[in-house]
Amino acid sequence: MGVGGCLVVPWRCLVVLCLRLVFLVPAGVPVRSGDATFPKAMDNVTVRQGESATLRCSVDNRVTRVAWLNRSSILYAGNDKWCLDPRVVLLTNTKTEYSIQIQDVDVYDEGPYTCSVQTDNHPKTSRVHLIVQVSPKIVEISSDISINEGGNISLTCVATGRPDPTITWRHISPKAVGFVSEDEYLEITGITREQSGEYECSASNDVAAPIIRRVKVTVNYPPYISDAKSTGVPVGQKGILQCEASAVPAAEFQWYKEDKRLVEGQKGVKVESKAFFSRLTFFNVSEQDYGNYTCMASNKLGNTNVSIILYGDMPPGLTWEGPPALREDVFSISMQPWGCPHTAFSFLALKSPP
Repeated sequence: MGVGGCLVVPWRCLVVLCLRLVFLVPAGVPVRSGDATFPKAMDNVTVRQGESATLRCSVDNRVTRVAWLNRSSILYAGNDKWCLDPRVVLLTNTKTEYSIQIQDVDVYDEGPYTCSVQTDNHPKTSRVHLIVQVSPKIVEISSDISINEGGNISLTCVATGRPDPTITWRHISPKAVGFVSEDEYLEITGITREQSGEYECSASNDVAAPIIRRVKVTVNYPPYISDAKSTGVPVGQKGILQCEASAVPAAEFQWYKEDKRLVEGQKGVKVESKAFFSRLTFFNVSEQDYGNYTCMASNKLGNTNVSIILYGDMPPGLTWEGPPALREDVFSISMQPWGCPHTAFSFLALKSPP
């Protein structure tokens, strides 16, 4: 459906006007816009949706009558408006140019428009094609998704526009390089934790700025302890043991000394846990505090643990090389802390200074 609609007038007047304009119907000799013979309309007119389109037709003093038509509907005949669409207005009607304007153009206005003229000899026509471009619009996109590591995902991004927009997917990550897909669909098999984050869908067709939407992909995985350090603290001083773990969902931490779980509020000890680390604080270290502690991190996908040692001053000639106990097969030896003959614990990786 294009610009059109006939003006409602009494039937007698309509008959008279139709007889006067019958010669304008483009049944005469067609004239291409590139021919030297008039009338000469513009080449194809391209506008964006919402803009105004101006249709011009060059004429000369041999023309006695002139009109613009959309398919078989008369829009303007001379100075008389024949369509009901208020967006269509007459711009110019002179001895050299006859032009109209279609305001607030929409996609249904696209199509052929004909400039028809009457001379002393016979009617002639010239045709121009109106092309309407439409900015891209994303009409469907996947929701945010959560998946366990190793699973498969499929993301969808559907967009409309004229011409058809180009769709690209990009992983928003410092390690990501370039586009990961140039299609409506993005398939990832055996997803890893490094592939979590936001994925950006971009739809572009050079009519307007690209339209961008994002999808958040959360990859769940069991805890992995990334850092844990043993600490040497003299008796009477403040001591801190800490372990860090990455996990999705965030890990829950528990501390043990031998088989006994340490809890918040225990005298002289504070347990502080955040999303990615847990800290065990001793406000006044005693000989009984020395020993091997276990930090356990767990979530719904699994758990892991690491042994951390709180020890006293190092004996002369020995230095600590850490972090310790991040592997189950690390060799350990049993020693007593210097100056603490009644407390024994395990040291890992002792060596003499160079």
